[in-house]
Amino acid sequence: MSETKKVVVITGGARGIGLATARRFLREGYRAALLDIATQTLTEAAASLGQPQDVLPIDCDVSDPEQVSRAVDQIVATFGRIDALVNNAGKATFGKVLDTGFDVWREIMATNLDGPFICTQLCAPAMLDSGGGAIVNIASISGVRASLLRVAYGTSKAAIIHLTKQQAAELGDVGIRVNAIAPGPVDTEMAKKVHTQDIRDAYHDAIPQNRYGTEDEIANGIWFLCSDESSYINGQTIAIDGGFDATGIGLPALRDDK
Repeated sequence: MSETKKVVVITGGARGIGLATARRFLREGYRAALLDIATQTLTEAAASLGQPQDVLPIDCDVSDPEQVSRAVDQIVATFGRIDALVNNAGKATFGKVLDTGFDVWREIMATNLDGPFICTQLCAPAMLDSGGGAIVNIASISGVRASLLRVAYGTSKAAIIHLTKQQAAELGDVGIRVNAIAPGPVDTEMAKKVHTQDIRDAYHDAIPQNRYGTEDEIANGIWFLCSDESSYINGQTIAIDGGFDATGIGLPALRDDK
């Protein structure tokens, strides 16, 4: 394959924000490597993009350094380069602080925090070989402000925000910008499963734009932070949340379950 086209690596690329991001980058002329553990869904997602020559689906657990290393080798062997990395893969569980077991805590941290660390460590050298690039870590508004039932998820996303700063401080010197996006409530499949109607109503009341965001709106923000249009933005966390962080509530509907 020609090595002139730029390449983006997207973790959690089989669905939701990851898949929407793949569509956005393909429209901009990139090739896309999609990493995910949902093998069948990943295969179907790659086929749905309709550009088999430009899409590389790889079954990969981002919390496993050996799997990520093999994936990076495959990407470079296939596409010849890496120019952008979107650390999007994530897991969420919801439960009270004292009901959250260490096994659950570690499962969330392994994917949400270890994953971006591992993927950045292993993708960055290939990015430097191509002259640098950009990394976007997907945090969450739950990493900016505390909320009920999110002790593991929220803490992992707060850690991602600081990891972003650490990475930006050092990698910026060698030509790799690192930023984070903190999505507010987004109409993903995960949100549809865990957000009951009373929770959705509470969010709608608190978000100045009175709605959830879309996957495409998050993908547009990711593209911007990877593009030359954001060439002097580094080490920042941008909330794409309809203004929720500017107002915010504690979701009182959940307090009834205490």
